[in-house]
Amino acid sequence: MTSVLESLNHALHTAMESDPRVYILGEDILDPYGGAFKVTRGLSTRFPDRVLTTPISEAAIVGVAAGMALRGLRPVAEIMFGDFVTLIADQVVNHAAKFRWMYNEQVRVPLVVRAPMGGRRGYGPTHSQSLEKMFLGVPGLKVVAPSALGDPGGLLLAAIAEDDPVLFVEHKLLYTRPLLEPGQGDLADFSLEIGGEPFPYFVLQPPYPPHLTIATYGYNFELVRTAALELMMDHEIFAEMVVFSQLSPFALTPLFDSLAQTRRLLTVEEGTLTLGWGAEVAARSIEVVSGLKVRRVAARDLPIANARSLEDVILPQVRDVVEAALSLI
Repeated sequence: MTSVLESLNHALHTAMESDPRVYILGEDILDPYGGAFKVTRGLSTRFPDRVLTTPISEAAIVGVAAGMALRGLRPVAEIMFGDFVTLIADQVVNHAAKFRWMYNEQVRVPLVVRAPMGGRRGYGPTHSQSLEKMFLGVPGLKVVAPSALGDPGGLLLAAIAEDDPVLFVEHKLLYTRPLLEPGQGDLADFSLEIGGEPFPYFVLQPPYPPHLTIATYGYNFELVRTAALELMMDHEIFAEMVVFSQLSPFALTPLFDSLAQTRRLLTVEEGTLTLGWGAEVAARSIEVVSGLKVRRVAARDLPIANARSLEDVILPQVRDVVEAALSLI
């Protein structure tokens, strides 16, 4: 059974084999180490001239990669921990995302920045955050997050094929997760609709008319599907799950279609609650769907602790999703 890590690694091998313009840049990505989370394992052995290990300077990594993209290459820059995207904000927001507009469509910046995000591994306040919300709504930048649904490697290949910069958000706990097969295991009772290429959304429909809609992305779907099963089995409450791959720009039509039926929205994310992805999804949904009831589940507005007991209190859990859903009904 293929894991998310294997899918992403295979995609990078495929991209480098099929397109000599693809380069990989990052810290400690050479074999035998193969990167902090092993996504780049094997690449430097096969393509020694196009896998570039770098100094510990995220700003330099993305600055050089943006220049390579301007010159016609397709670089993939790895940020060892997603917390360090704060160090690349200038290169992404003020440069890579704006050059196409600033130079009147005469240039493109086909740059992918891979960033392992998220907590639940005891890494503490500076290595456990989900900071993707800081980049949502930046003109010219796409933010994409794979889940165990669908094809994470295909999502990465689509990002590499883009002519504009993409921030590719990978939750650390997803790496070891097997890819989910729709219609099997605990998803057997749900039907699946997929749309929105090249960065698809997934709508999982329960066996009976849904009482509420849960919107989420990335690893958060692991919490949501466990909560949805508990709601169905223990409370006879049916949730339709809408799982997004593209976080920004917002494309929420499938969510609106579900909300037209349920009139109840629950958003689930691991970033902090205030001014998050869920807040914007809720605001846009309220503008479109009348009579909507909304709840949001997210991390507390606190730094993330090292201790597992405190980390569990700060980050959203399955019980939080269940309780929020019950409060909507």
